[in-house]
Amino acid sequence: MSKKFELERFNRDVPNDELIADLQRVATICGKKITFRQYNLHGKYTAGTLATRFGTWNLALATAGILPSEFKNIPNEMLFQNIQEAWRKLGRQPKFRDINSEVSQFGASVYIDRFGTWRKALESFVEFANSDSEGSEVIESLPNLSQSTKGDIVLHKTKRNINWRMQWFVLKRDNFRCVACGRSPAKDPNVELHVDHIKPWSKGGETVLENLQTLCATCNLGKGNTE
Repeated sequence: MSKKFELERFNRDVPNDELIADLQRVATICGKKITFRQYNLHGKYTAGTLATRFGTWNLALATAGILPSEFKNIPNEMLFQNIQEAWRKLGRQPKFRDINSEVSQFGASVYIDRFGTWRKALESFVEFANSDSEGSEVIESLPNLSQSTKGDIVLHKTKRNINWRMQWFVLKRDNFRCVACGRSPAKDPNVELHVDHIKPWSKGGETVLENLQTLCATCNLGKGNTE
């Protein structure tokens, strides 16, 4: 049995967060872009382990918040999620020049190569986001259970996590403004928007459009309701 195979087998039991933490550690050594070879030289695990665990090497880098060294075979959904994140940060539709700035993980050339033009990339994003007409989580056959602050068991039909497509619907509905104070990144780049539950999930609130709202970081932190 080869040493490499033994390492791969051993690394199967390593939690994802430990793999990502080590990848981020190596990033501080090698810079923003890390290759397979660089990680194998400096990493605690192997690049193959990360590629296998997260699907591809680029997906592992993206999960760690690291710019991929090569933009190949990036899933459309990851490109669309990046557009949504840029839109949220800007408080408006991102323009071609915006996608080449720090608000975007991928450069405009990636979108041009995939969709032909930036406009077509935006059209494809909107079509994909709207393909889930309700913007809601799929209700599972078995309800989730959570413990309320009073010790009662709360039954849930939806997951607590607000996926990026649902965030898109809420942000668009609220015009990319905080519903409490009206501030928007479009007028103040220091404003950070969050999508949060109106009735806390821990108190029985569901992850549905009617129970979600857009808040700036200041209003969200000052809300006082813990989930």
